[in-house]
Amino acid sequence: MNKPVVVSEAAPVVQVPDVTPGFAVKAAAAGPAYVVLAGISFSHFLNDTMQSLIASVYPILKDSYALDFAQIGLITLAFQFTASLLQPVVGHFTDKKAQPFSLAIGMGFTFFGLLLLSVAHAYGVILIAAALVGLGSAVFHPESARIARLASGGRYGFAQSVFQLGGSFGTSMGPVLAALIVVPFGQPSIAWFSSIAFLAIVILWRIGVWYRPQIATRKLATVERHPDAPDQRRVRTALIVLVALLFSKQLYVSSLSSYYIFYLIDKFGVSTQAAQLYLFVFLAANAAGAFFGGPLGDRFGRKYVIWFSILGALPFTLALPYAGLFTGAVLTVFIGLILSSATSSIIVFAQELMPHRFGMISGVFFGVAFGIGGLGAAVLGKLADHTGIAFVYQICAFLPALGLLAVFLPKMPKSLR
Repeated sequence: MNKPVVVSEAAPVVQVPDVTPGFAVKAAAAGPAYVVLAGISFSHFLNDTMQSLIASVYPILKDSYALDFAQIGLITLAFQFTASLLQPVVGHFTDKKAQPFSLAIGMGFTFFGLLLLSVAHAYGVILIAAALVGLGSAVFHPESARIARLASGGRYGFAQSVFQLGGSFGTSMGPVLAALIVVPFGQPSIAWFSSIAFLAIVILWRIGVWYRPQIATRKLATVERHPDAPDQRRVRTALIVLVALLFSKQLYVSSLSSYYIFYLIDKFGVSTQAAQLYLFVFLAANAAGAFFGGPLGDRFGRKYVIWFSILGALPFTLALPYAGLFTGAVLTVFIGLILSSATSSIIVFAQELMPHRFGMISGVFFGVAFGIGGLGAAVLGKLADHTGIAFVYQICAFLPALGLLAVFLPKMPKSLR
């Protein structure tokens, strides 16, 4: 993993004068650094597995500490709001000075957050533990997205999808692990998952060893606009649209990941363990769909993938509140497959719009995703306390209609994708 790999960080919408003309060609010909991509994706899997435990143990925390839905939402907010605030800051800092071993250090916050959550006996301590896990996420995502791009060999959408696949699959494993381990053995068993954090620290340290020479050989270059790139006004408009599309996607996913268990228990009377397995079905479909969006965007254009991914889920989300238990599970599979394929295309599209602010843009979009999820979970929890959890899903069903905003995205020249 620590052998030098010839890669190029030059974004497709810029011209870099001090890079030799054949450098990017050689990087593309060499193809992706699969070992590095596999390592960073597996680390994303471990990271998001640990994060998803927080939502998966909500029924245990709710019963143990007599929490209402609003307090459950605040736990999600404490975790995701920390990540939302700090990710753009981390991305901006690493744009100026990359830190090869920051990923391993950030994972240490997750390690201590899990240990604290396993012994927490007060609501305030639970919030602090969730915030520590969010801090680890803030450090992890912007720089790991940069490493995925470095190792892409020019296949940026593919690399981002491989990276996202690890995270999405990790998120889907949380409910299963909670059902098999945390529910039978209780809150203290969360400490067992700190061993996963330790494994991730070891892997990320090795990736840092590979990353360090890439930083040492990277030259500062004058970034010039490509003549066919969108102007600044259209770039700003496109970024606002992409944030809105990410809002519609992430808020809907947050509504399912945070409250779907309670919805199934309330409407169909299933057990907590059974509800967690139904949530796993949705999250596993979400993980599978995350892989296809990037390669399809590389081939057909990211704008078309975004159109299909957001708006295409609308018929299924509208039908879900009125479906039975089995039919609803089938609908969540289609929703997860279609909706999650947008993530890679949205992030790479934004990176190509502002390649000179790669870390900051990655941090903003990952941060917005976390922040929207956290704020939305808190608001939806408050709404559920007053109107019932079923009404929440009737409202959220219309969120994918925001996919119509994709009409305002600029058409990127083929050479820039």
